[in-house]
Amino acid sequence: MKRFVIQWVGRVTPCAPRWFRVRFPRNISRIESLSRKTQSSFSRWIKSEADEFPYANQSITLSPGERGGVRGSGNTRLHENVFRFMGMPRRARSDAPHHRGSILVGLLWCLALLSLVVVGVLHTSRIDLMAVKNYGDRIQAHYLAVAGIEKAKALLYQDAHDRSRSAKNHTGDLYNSPDQFRDIAFGRGNFRVLRRGRQDEGGGIIYGVSDEESRLNVNYASIDQLTNIDRMTPEIAAAIVDWRGAGDTVTPGGANADFYLSLQPPYKPRHGPVPTIRELLLVRGVTHDLLFGKDIHGNGLLPVAGNGGDDALSGDDSGSETDAGWAGILTVCSSEKNLNAGGQDRVNIQTADENSLTSVKGISSAMARAIVAYRGQNRFQSIADLLDVTAPQNQNQSQGQPRNSNSNRNSDQGDSGQSQSGAQDNASSPSSGRKVITPEALMEFADDITTADAGQDLTGVVNVNTASLEVLACLPGVDRQLAQAIISYRQSSGFFANTAELLKVSGMTPAIFKQVAPLVSARSETYRILSEGKVASTGARQRIEAIVHVGLGEISTLCYREDDL
Repeated sequence: MKRFVIQWVGRVTPCAPRWFRVRFPRNISRIESLSRKTQSSFSRWIKSEADEFPYANQSITLSPGERGGVRGSGNTRLHENVFRFMGMPRRARSDAPHHRGSILVGLLWCLALLSLVVVGVLHTSRIDLMAVKNYGDRIQAHYLAVAGIEKAKALLYQDAHDRSRSAKNHTGDLYNSPDQFRDIAFGRGNFRVLRRGRQDEGGGIIYGVSDEESRLNVNYASIDQLTNIDRMTPEIAAAIVDWRGAGDTVTPGGANADFYLSLQPPYKPRHGPVPTIRELLLVRGVTHDLLFGKDIHGNGLLPVAGNGGDDALSGDDSGSETDAGWAGILTVCSSEKNLNAGGQDRVNIQTADENSLTSVKGISSAMARAIVAYRGQNRFQSIADLLDVTAPQNQNQSQGQPRNSNSNRNSDQGDSGQSQSGAQDNASSPSSGRKVITPEALMEFADDITTADAGQDLTGVVNVNTASLEVLACLPGVDRQLAQAIISYRQSSGFFANTAELLKVSGMTPAIFKQVAPLVSARSETYRILSEGKVASTGARQRIEAIVHVGLGEISTLCYREDDL
């Protein structure tokens, strides 16, 4: 029987596998580096197979840590490669390839699941980052829109002072000013102040402000004025008057509180000034289609066909005025101070004495005495009534004095030394029937006189320099043909310096002028500003709409909106 020795070579680290060198020297029988039980079992197995080893003094290296190595007492077996080297028959077939494939498949599944988790986390993180960035961009767009509002207010305030110094009621500089309001760069984006052009302005988008005095004030319009609006029935007009009217008196065709309390849910009418145009949706008969038309956002801009309902931002929109519904020509905020173009208080022809009247440029002493005499028997309803003033019978040749002479302001008629009591006597004398104030004379000083008390605001007046055809046609005595004539005159001859210049329009008679004079004005103090801020990198945008009153001393915000615009 051949003898051999298994010697332990050692390991590099405590965790490294054990390495053995198997020698086949003759006359040596020793096994080391194994536990006693393992040595005994391994020694008996080797000795029992010693006769079949044809190799002597040869060495092989075994690794018990590898698969198929020594795995414990009573079950010791050599690596498959060692058996092949020694020429020994294999005791059992190895299942290593099957195990290796299972491990590989499991590893691939783990990698796939891990990849899905990583991709999901990255996608969620990207969405969160985009949401945060979009929110931040919307905030920046909001403040860009605020910048547009503030710039428009500053320019309006400056324009009011410039007009006051030059004694002009209207210039129209800021109604269409692309240099001031179109895509003004600011920070990471830009802002614009825009509005939709009316049909007489060519339609499209105009970069500028609009004035509320160009609209019909629903809080002061009469039933006759409201019924002149397209598709406004007398019943709806009566219901609007009842909604805003004090008390519970029902206008014929209108609706009182009992009707609204019978609805589900029930509510009460306002019985006061309407604060917003949108509140009219609560009035009987008013629908969203009638009030807003195609203006889905209620901002005056109309959507472009095929643009997903987005508002028109190009100049090729040619829709008619009625496309914006009643909201396009109605307002709840329109008023102006009772001042002339220079910012001075107007003289009340109803209460002023002769000296105060003659202080007005264009009113002579003869005119002043005639006015005082006329109002003793008649009350002025508007400045248009001055066209009916006639000279008293005992008034002498002083009627022929120049109307523009400032030297006549503090003098009496001739040298008679007529006292104020004498003027009072003339007031009761019968008139001669000859008119002392012509339309041309009235145009000269119409802006400096009034029939309202000093300090009283003129509410609900319509600016004849900016009103649309639809609004002008709502005025009493004005049909669409005359309204178009007014628009044509201001486009060809320039803006009206005062309301009396309406008499220059073809078709405007003194009788019609008397009807419209208390309801019109030649300037505006209340403006609507629609501002849009946009971040250039992402396209995020935000719109703000504000209605402001601009006076010579302050700017006040009347309405403010920044929701779905």
